[in-house]
Amino acid sequence: MYMARHYPNRDSRRYYDWLDRAGEDILCAGMLVQNDNCYNSAAFHCQQTIEKALKAYILLKSDVLPDGHNLPWLCKRAMRYDSTFSEWLDESATLNRCYIETRYPADLPLNLDFSQVMKYYEMAKAMYLFICEEVDRTLALNRAHPSQTS
Repeated sequence: MYMARHYPNRDSRRYYDWLDRAGEDILCAGMLVQNDNCYNSAAFHCQQTIEKALKAYILLKSDVLPDGHNLPWLCKRAMRYDSTFSEWLDESATLNRCYIETRYPADLPLNLDFSQVMKYYEMAKAMYLFICEEVDRTLALNRAHPSQTS
């Protein structure tokens, strides 16, 4: 009889680890967008950038690492701490398509071209920079008011 083993989640609980990986993903996307054979991978790294950056922000604010890959859901979680994340809901929904459809063969593929993948890249880069600024702002507030919670 096969028994499934349940291993504890070994994902980092340090926000900066998640933000570092998000930074690596946006760098990869920038390189991959230059090769027309890598458009799907570039788009996937755009999605991964935002997933990891949003998780970093939420982890910093709540000390809880959210589970899941759905960008609009993660963006709404971030909105609990800062309503300006609502400005990124459309981008989250757009980049969310790059999670499954870019990784696996599909009956209806995305058929990405340079223009589309550059749009994803610019969108992810702008959102990533916004999230980095929000993390910096939170850290600055925490240093200025150490007795208050994030």
